[in-house]
Amino acid sequence: MSSVQNNTVSLGTDSLGKLLARYAIPAIIAMASSSLYHIIDSIFIGHGVGGFAISGMAITLPIMNISAAFGAMVGVGAAARISIRLGEGNKRAAEQILGNAVMLNMVLGISIMLIFLLFLDPILVFFSGGEAGEETLQYAREFMRVIMFGNIITHLYLGLNEQLRASGYPRKAMFIMILSMVICTILNPLFIFGFGWGVQGSAFATVISQVICLLIQIHHYTSKSSFLRFKRSSFRFKRSIIINIVSIGMAPFILNVCASLVTRFMNTVLLQYGGTGVDDVIQAASFDGNVGDVYVGAYGIMNRVILLFIMVANGFNQGMQPIVGYNYGAKQYGRVLKTLKYTAICATCVTTFAFAIGMLFPEYVAALFVEGGNSAADKAMIDVVEQGLSIAMIMFPLVGFQIVAGGFFQYIGRAPMAMLLSATRQLLFLLPLLLTLTPKFGAVGAWMSMPIADSASVLVATTLLIIQVRKLKRMEREMLFGH
Repeated sequence: MSSVQNNTVSLGTDSLGKLLARYAIPAIIAMASSSLYHIIDSIFIGHGVGGFAISGMAITLPIMNISAAFGAMVGVGAAARISIRLGEGNKRAAEQILGNAVMLNMVLGISIMLIFLLFLDPILVFFSGGEAGEETLQYAREFMRVIMFGNIITHLYLGLNEQLRASGYPRKAMFIMILSMVICTILNPLFIFGFGWGVQGSAFATVISQVICLLIQIHHYTSKSSFLRFKRSSFRFKRSIIINIVSIGMAPFILNVCASLVTRFMNTVLLQYGGTGVDDVIQAASFDGNVGDVYVGAYGIMNRVILLFIMVANGFNQGMQPIVGYNYGAKQYGRVLKTLKYTAICATCVTTFAFAIGMLFPEYVAALFVEGGNSAADKAMIDVVEQGLSIAMIMFPLVGFQIVAGGFFQYIGRAPMAMLLSATRQLLFLLPLLLTLTPKFGAVGAWMSMPIADSASVLVATTLLIIQVRKLKRMEREMLFGH
């Protein structure tokens, strides 16, 4: 137990470069593994079921994001508060936050499951804009029925992993995420190809892997050797704790909800206007099939590729979280600012690398997901992905900085600024651009809206961060010199 406690205390004393590597590398591996699983999952579905199954998965993405928004609200909010309390030396308060987070995740997980299962068909129609074909909707329906039955498992599993990292166990959090990905990767081909379960097989693989990992997490938090443990007295709702969790967690909640809205409207405008722009790859007049579904499937592929690199950048962001939270709680503001600087540089390098791949090798990325020779729709989907990536990722190098800036405000407890940055790109910029440009330029307008929104949101993030950095430097001077 003492060694674990020393690991936590080292957040305020060890070299920041070593600390960021110690916490970020496991988080990066875990986040990349999770994103890779979604890519592998799509590859299995694309090759084992077909391109329209990927279109069905694209429709489920915003629905799953809304569910994940509640889990992220609790998981990230609780983790940030735990880090600050540990920096203050208050272990008891940290354990109370842990217990309240578990109960809140259980309540939200069950509630969302019931709502989504009862109203699944109208929800699917809403998120497809009423334009998707019945084949696409059926794939989405089959997948979501299984996923929603396991929703409480997903909430608890993801939330507890955030708290693991915040309480000094970054490697164990990484191991659990990788284990989930490995189990899914093994079960996916077995269920899809071997048992012939199609998209439902992929959903079953996801839920089963999370059940196994949740059992490992429960064992950790009930073990006497763990630094933070489940205590019976902590499993009582405390209003002040819930408010603190939700206030910080509201930023990732808004981010996920906005992402869901954007995906919903992206799917809708692509279904309506895909193939209508003069520069679009597929022209409705020359393609014998549902043009809109092809564009939705292509966007689903693009989303998974982009998400992979965002996850890696978020790995650095998550590695920053316990370091910034602990040192902010300990009033070591110089270490807070240095950690911010190192993390921003690393995340920007990641998104710059992603930009290079999207610009230089879009056709190879697209070909991973569907076999171009299988059907005209699959070949068309590859062409759309090539075009979309080369436009959508033009300003992607800036995204890494914006991710870190938003996370930084969460980790120091500045809830209003974190919420504002979470909403700027998706809600204030991307959605209006999407609804304005796509009717005029078709799918090309949808792709163009993404780099424009990236540029605008980075300007907002930079302005707010400069103000906050100046404030922290002033606080540091007051700590050092007393004035």
